[in-house]
This record gives sequence, structure tokens and C-alpha cells, in this order.
Amino acid sequence: MILTVLVSGLAFATPREIAFSRLLPAAPALAAAMWPVVPTILLGAFCLLVMSGLSLVYTDLGTPYTAAAIVAVTLAAAYTSHLRLQREETLFQVRLVADAAQKVLLRPLPRRVKDVEIESLYLAAQEQARIGGDFYEVADTPYGVRLLIGDVRGKGLSAVGAASAVINCFRENAYDQPDLRGIIHRLEASIGRYSVAILDPDQPEHFATALIAEIRYGAGQVKILNCGHPPPLLIRGGEIRVLEPTAPSPPLNLATLLGDDYNIDTIAFTSGDQMLLYTDGVTETRDRAGAFFPLPEWMRQLGPAAPRELLDRLHRDLLHYSGGRLDDDIAAVAVRCGRPEVQERPT
Repeated sequence: MILTVLVSGLAFATPREIAFSRLLPAAPALAAAMWPVVPTILLGAFCLLVMSGLSLVYTDLGTPYTAAAIVAVTLAAAYTSHLRLQREETLFQVRLVADAAQKVLLRPLPRRVKDVEIESLYLAAQEQARIGGDFYEVADTPYGVRLLIGDVRGKGLSAVGAASAVINCFRENAYDQPDLRGIIHRLEASIGRYSVAILDPDQPEHFATALIAEIRYGAGQVKILNCGHPPPLLIRGGEIRVLEPTAPSPPLNLATLLGDDYNIDTIAFTSGDQMLLYTDGVTETRDRAGAFFPLPEWMRQLGPAAPRELLDRLHRDLLHYSGGRLDDDIAAVAVRCGRPEVQERPT
């Protein structure tokens, strides 16, 4: 509209030799990118009226040619606007489906389970995607809080199916298996069956790194079973400790090649301690020079921070470090051990 008024004013105020009126067909063409069909047609009609008014002042402007151009461009712009609205509606419906799928696959984690604070972060690398191949889950079980985080081979939407198989299996078995090794065996079988059932010529086998942590209520410790996953970070009293496994355990669906000897480490985890679980998308984020994101050093510079603040700062600094573009899916879960909540007894 501003362009139409500007061109109209210049056309009336300047000599006819300049012929600003020939720019009028551009107005409905630009309107198609933002406006619905009817306003676009009305703007074209307004441009046509302006051209008719100009023809009364200047009789030798070539009005029939400009008017024909306005009509042709307006009709084409109206059709373009119609197609744009259809695609926007389709994209809106696709996003609704993606949001519903994300809520099923990566449902929101509880903010607190008894004396354990929990916060999460998820960033999908594939543009317009809400979900990808990284996954996490938390279960409040009779054995304590059990956390799962993992990363399926591949990224983006192509890895969602395998991630879903692992998460659903964990949700079923985290409550029943008394030992973490039992859960891992079930996850191993689940992703193996999925890999056989889904024939993908580009990715004939699926495997995933995974880490399960178990925080027993009031025990002051955490058990960790790490299957080829990046080691978590423990923050205690301002000190950062990388929780490397004492013995390696094979990633999911690779036990037949590497053996099924799963190792469980037990680490002290008391009030005030905080642990950061993450996928390799965090540590493999690169800057323009190709250097990896220095997560332990970043944590030391950050200092004490609550789980939500920690993940918000991590999100912001990862985007800044990578120049705003992520090449891999990113998932992170921050947990902090606090004092058990005291519940008042009814009088």
C-alpha cells in the first residue's frame, strides 16, 4: 500500500517522461507475499483506478499497456496468494502433527520428583523439525528416579522411529526391572527388533548410545550404566567432575559384536549436587574454526547455577558458539539433588 501511494504521488508530481506509473503493477505482486486473495485484488483495482486517473492528466502515457499489465499481474498475484495460503495451512497442520508426535515421544519431564529437581533441553538439527534422534525420559519408580538419555545413529526425522522404540521400551520396563542391566537388555532387544522390521537401504542397521541413571531416594548415591554415551558431568561445591565409566559397555544393538558385559558405576550424589546428562550434539558443536564446544571448561566458567538457568545458558551459548546453526540434534537433562520435601500430615 505504501508503494502504491508513493508511486501514485510521484506519477502525478513528476513529468510524464519519467513514467513512474509503470511501477504500479509491482504493488499487487508484492502484496501476494503477505495479503489474502481479496485484498490483493482490491489493491490491483486501486492501481487500475490510479492509472485511469493519470490518463486523464497525461494522455500519452501508454495507459492501455500499463493497465493490461496491472490486470495480468493482479490475477497472477491473486492465484499466488491462494497457493501461499494453502501451503501455509498445510504447514500449520504438519506442525500440529509434529507437536503431537513430540508430546508422545518426548513428553514434558516432571520438574521435580521428591527430592530431585529435573530440567530438560531439546534442539532438533533438521530445520522445521520438532523432534529428532536424541531422546530422554524420566521415571519415578519403586527403585528411585530413573533417567534415560540417548542418541540414535543418524539425525533428524529419519531417526525418530528408532528413538521411539527405545523410549517406549524404557517406559514399560523402568518400573519392573530391579536392576539396570535388566532394562538395558530389554532396550537392546527392542532396538534389535526395530532394526530388523524396518528395512532402510540408506541405514540397514540401527544402534544407539544410551545412559541410564538411578537415584535412590535418600541413599545419597547415583548408579550409572553408560552404553557408549558421552559421560555426564557432576557439579559438587563448584568442582566439575567428568563421570567416565570404569569399564566400557556396548551401545544398544551392538552387544552381539562387542559382548554384553554391562558395567554399573556407583557415585555419591548428595544434597546440593548437580548432574548434567547430554548427547554428543553438545560437545560436537563447532565454531567457525572447527573447534568443538568445550563443555567442562564452559561449566567451570559458568559457576553455580540452578538446573533451568544452566540449560538456558547452555542453549544460548551453543547457538552463539555455532553461529546460530546446529549440525546435530541436541538433548540435555540437568538434575539436582535437594532435600526431601516435607509433607504435612492431616490433623
